[in-house]
Amino acid sequence: MLKNIIFDMGRVLIEFDPLYFIRREGVTDPKETELLLHDVFQNPIWHNMDEGKLDEAEMCEKVRDIIPEHLYPIAVRLISQWWDPIVPVKGMKEFVKKCKDAGYGIYLLSNASVMQKTYWPSIPGSEYFDGGVVSAYELTVKPEKRIYEILLDRYQLNAEECLFIDDLQRNIDGAAAVGIKGYLFDGDVNKLTQYLFKEKES
Repeated sequence: MLKNIIFDMGRVLIEFDPLYFIRREGVTDPKETELLLHDVFQNPIWHNMDEGKLDEAEMCEKVRDIIPEHLYPIAVRLISQWWDPIVPVKGMKEFVKKCKDAGYGIYLLSNASVMQKTYWPSIPGSEYFDGGVVSAYELTVKPEKRIYEILLDRYQLNAEECLFIDDLQRNIDGAAAVGIKGYLFDGDVNKLTQYLFKEKES
């Protein structure tokens, strides 16, 4: 019996679109756009923030020498404030509330940096969550088995009673490895609603 819904954050609760963030900073030159994509968002050390190995300030210092001086202030904002303002996934707040009203436990499982606690209260629907696990604080990331186990253990959840919603198949596979059923989210909240609540009715 399904009792708990576990949500990813980026591209599930809120949009995470590096190209959009760069354009929002006023960058229009294709070469500068590609450089910022490559040296900021596609930089392997971005993943280190999710792993808790460094924070935003440390990443800013590490990219200082590889980013052209005139783009460095933009890079700093992209690293430290990509979330300002938050861009919610349309319809997801209402979906989370619907799940809460239906009696489900609501949990977060996200690969994110220590900055996550700063903007989490600004995410629409965050008030409905019963708890969550953020990778940087645990020094482990999805799809590593340990992060799913931490969530289950911390909140005393039974894996077979949980549904995990994520936008990446590898993370869904990671959940399946510990017995959690997954739903691969493609941005269509209506389809997700139909899936969950028709399944419940049946």
